[in-house]
Amino acid sequence: MIVLLPPSETKQAGGDGPPLQLDRLSSPELTPLRTQLVDELVALAADPAGSRKALGLSAKQDDEIGRNAELRNAPTLPAITRYTGVLYDALDIGSLRGTAAARARGRLAVGSALFGLLRADDRVPAYRLSATSKLPGRPGLSTRWRPLLEPLLAEHARNELIVDLRSGSYAALGRIPDAVRVQVLAEHPDGHRTVVSHFNKAHKGRLARVLSSSRAEPDDAAAVATVARRAGMHVERDGSELTVVVAA
Repeated sequence: MIVLLPPSETKQAGGDGPPLQLDRLSSPELTPLRTQLVDELVALAADPAGSRKALGLSAKQDDEIGRNAELRNAPTLPAITRYTGVLYDALDIGSLRGTAAARARGRLAVGSALFGLLRADDRVPAYRLSATSKLPGRPGLSTRWRPLLEPLLAEHARNELIVDLRSGSYAALGRIPDAVRVQVLAEHPDGHRTVVSHFNKAHKGRLARVLSSSRAEPDDAAAVATVARRAGMHVERDGSELTVVVAA
């Protein structure tokens, strides 16, 4: 099973690993586009105004442009510890130990606008590029990534179940027709339900923790729902679509 996470705009600074080595990342078939995008971001960083426009930044976020300028020289961290924020706080990979930690690192992956698909231990620097970024003079990122990512993800899906926790813009970079998809709904006292916004990522992070560290080897949506329910989560299934229901 692969538990496919969205990335986060916030990233841990620094690192203890060597500078970025694109040829050492998993999924080497993605190296050519990864190389192009890194080169484009480094070049764009020389134009702060252009970077702000392309990346949706304010002048107060110029440190993000500085990160892109140093992409090839900055220290690296494993992807699963590079990304931060609500989802990754709830996942809390650092608190897992022994076989549970090893199991989680083997199952977790991240969909990235810069690197396409990362496995947990792929070492990457801090950067700024989101799925909706508009690099000047270039097609949209979904147009560039889909021809590479969709065949790769389809191949993975033929061999193991994928639980896709990505947001819509990242799912658009590489669609997976056979994946298990998850939404989070809040149930109100009168029974009506609404989409969870602020805490959506937290609930997906908790689900990712449960699934990635479980001894179970689910091979379909029903089995995924069973693992989540055993962990105390309220999960409903409609085919390959799962709904995590939480109290409003």
